Amino acid sequence: MHQDDRHLLSSSFGAAAAAYAEHRPDYAQTAVRWALEHAPGPRVLDLGAGTGKLTATLLALGAEVIAVEPDPAMLAELRRTLPAVRALPGSAEAIPLADASVDAVLAGNAMHWFDMDVAGPEMARVLAPAGVLAGLWNVMDDQVDWVAGLASVSGSAAIGPRDTPVSWRAETADMHRPKSGAAAQFRTPEQGEFPHGQRRTADSLVATLATRAGMLVMPAQEQQAAQRRIRAYLADRPETASGEFTLPMRTCVLRVRRPKPSSTAPPDEQTRAETSFGRVPSGTPIV
Repeated sequence: MHQDDRHLLSSSFGAAAAAYAEHRPDYAQTAVRWALEHAPGPRVLDLGAGTGKLTATLLALGAEVIAVEPDPAMLAELRRTLPAVRALPGSAEAIPLADASVDAVLAGNAMHWFDMDVAGPEMARVLAPAGVLAGLWNVMDDQVDWVAGLASVSGSAAIGPRDTPVSWRAETADMHRPKSGAAAQFRTPEQGEFPHGQRRTADSLVATLATRAGMLVMPAQEQQAAQRRIRAYLADRPETASGEFTLPMRTCVLRVRRPKPSSTAPPDEQTRAETSFGRVPSGTPIV
């Protein structure tokens, strides 16, 4: 994606901040626990935090969260809904935190907007030794027939390249690496998928899809046509025609770690995150 296009799309969310907060899903707790499994402590930066969807999940798991968000409207919505959270203006390319000040950096549906040539060293800078970087994406589960059909009628503006389990792995496998060819700041990546879902109606699902970046910058006439196609499709499907339904989803995670320092950390430092966040049940991730 060209840098100008990335900036246009990534800056489109502020106009829909209230709708984003109302309609976007949260993140599967099992996915967030897995993302944090090897973090050396409880201090977590939610980077590109938006309106606080991931922030709220982190708080529920007992993390000490700092949220950083570049869009003023999104940041204001986060501060309104989560007033106790330390929420700062900033970006992945200019993080307003001190060196080695957090144990994990998480980005919910945001890492694909980062300029990793700049953001990679920045995230490594604020991470403690052996700290964890993880990107999380909520994607529609197109292994379910009616969801696969929804993806086909919605069009690429509503369903992007990372928005189904079939494609997210290839799209995100090297997302933590600088595009310039410089050495990565992190170790070998791991990927996991975790079942998730969101209760929706036809109206609320259309409203959810309308918060996607591609839809937000689409001309009004094209956006209305896409919404009509989606409504007609949902009205014809037995799974969705009768009113409220669960949209099958997965929370997908890309997890990488900073190299450990040469000296071995004390055992209590190595295990502190596991006692803080809990362990994911064996066999949960699909890796």
